[in-house]
Amino acid sequence: MRIAGPRPGFATGTVSSIRDIVAHRELMGHLVRRELKARYKDSALGFLWTLIRPLTMLLIYYIALGKFLGAERNIPSFAIFVYCGLTAWTLFSEIVSTGTSSIVANSGLVKKVYLPREVFPLSVVGSTSVNFVIQLAILTVATVVAGQIPLGTRWLYLPLAVLVLYVWATALALLLSGLNVYLRDVQYLVEVFLLIFFWASPVVYSWGLVTGALTEAGLSGTWVETAYLSNPITLIVLGFQQTFWVAGDGQPVPPDLAASLAVALLVGTVVLWLSQRVFARLQSNFAQEL
Repeated sequence: MRIAGPRPGFATGTVSSIRDIVAHRELMGHLVRRELKARYKDSALGFLWTLIRPLTMLLIYYIALGKFLGAERNIPSFAIFVYCGLTAWTLFSEIVSTGTSSIVANSGLVKKVYLPREVFPLSVVGSTSVNFVIQLAILTVATVVAGQIPLGTRWLYLPLAVLVLYVWATALALLLSGLNVYLRDVQYLVEVFLLIFFWASPVVYSWGLVTGALTEAGLSGTWVETAYLSNPITLIVLGFQQTFWVAGDGQPVPPDLAASLAVALLVGTVVLWLSQRVFARLQSNFAQEL
């Protein structure tokens, strides 16, 4: 018999949970492969569907915002600019939204056998990463085709932004997936909040427009600007833009962006740890609730 609840001790319990997850890494790999196969089962286009949605969103925003509303007049290389934000946002939103419902979606396994329940949201992280790598490759090729190849130290922003993205998305997926077992409204609230955070981040508009609006309202340098930059998605998107958006080198950028990303990574690591401990506490009654 295995205890489904958390191991005693905040630190020792964390170590036990990590060991348990590592011991079930083959199962997690199987879940990743199952997720990928199920997603494209009986599909003629297969992995091409991973590209159709972001490319469709890119086309819509490029035409609606870039052409009709004239955003491309103020934002050079608007297509690459938008795809930078969409690449980061797509990974984050898929991890959080799919991860939130991962325990409920695998209720059959949860009720039948013992296994560390963390493998379900973590398998979502693995399966969505495949799509992310493909989109990242397309973004890199687009910069080459446009003759705007990113070179030099700007590449240092990418690993930092990616780490912040994975840490925060995984933390939220763990926490929300556990809460969703007890309150199914969580998955619907997540959809609403993701919509809010999409427009609260500079995905389809530039940081220059934000600073301009804050300056006109007399809010530049106030808590409003600090709150906006406290959003980790904002920092992640800006990190991607600093890496790939070569045409935007002359555009405004928050001061000490790299330092802000480092702070977000540190805070996110603590949040990830706390989320895992809350998840471990909640998983004791998963089988009964499901």
